Amino acid sequence: MKTLWIILGIVVVVAVAGISTYNGIVTRHETITAKWAQVENQLQRRNDLIPNLVNTVKGYAAHEKTVFEDVTNARSQWARAGSVDDKVKAAGAMDSAVSRLLLVAENYPTLKADQTFLQLQDELAGTENRIAVERMRYNEAVRDYNVTVRVCPGNILAGMFGYKPATEYFKAEEKAKSVPNVEF
Repeated sequence: MKTLWIILGIVVVVAVAGISTYNGIVTRHETITAKWAQVENQLQRRNDLIPNLVNTVKGYAAHEKTVFEDVTNARSQWARAGSVDDKVKAAGAMDSAVSRLLLVAENYPTLKADQTFLQLQDELAGTENRIAVERMRYNEAVRDYNVTVRVCPGNILAGMFGYKPATEYFKAEEKAKSVPNVEF
């Protein structure tokens, strides 16, 4: 009888540990989804600000057509993106296009003094900061989830229930890793 209670106790402990691990996997998976939604919110906010910024700059820099086309194409790529991977790539294209747009704006001193442009630029800078924070939080959630589904016993339960490691982290573009050339 004592052996039966010991076996029953072991079964209960294993069951509780399994349920706890499974619940942890589900919680971390949902956290990734929620963090990604926050990244999308901030990227959408940026995409909503961009047309106003572009129109303001257009009035000063009509001959900079390719920059405006790049921004428009990046916004379209974002709108068409269906998967997280596609949206990450579209966000990278938008990062590049916005930085070129701001570089064009630097060449127009009267534009830099325009109140509308300054306000839009401040909003865009704030949005870029929010995007960076949300990307960091998303990457942390992906890391926590991946650790959970890759270590034992999480890997066993994750495999049984079809949970796979998340593959997409936000990373800096290669050109962002180089030191910018500043000339006076």
